[in-house]
Amino acid sequence: MKFLLNKREEEFDKEILSVNEMLVLKKFSFRMRIIKINGVLVPKERYNSTMIHEGDDVSMIYLMSGG
Repeated sequence: MKFLLNKREEEFDKEILSVNEMLVLKKFSFRMRIIKINGVLVPKERYNSTMIHEGDDVSMIYLMSGG
């Protein structure tokens, strides 16, 4: 399966992938983040049940604080 992740093409040997599976496979561990699939916000509590499909446009935005 191929999809865009932050405007870069990614390819995995699965037909569908949950948001959580993608985070583990990509080794993304930063806790403060926002994930959108095709422009729709995915709530953190739905990372296990929300699936990424062929051709989806996934955006992951890291939230940072500072001063």
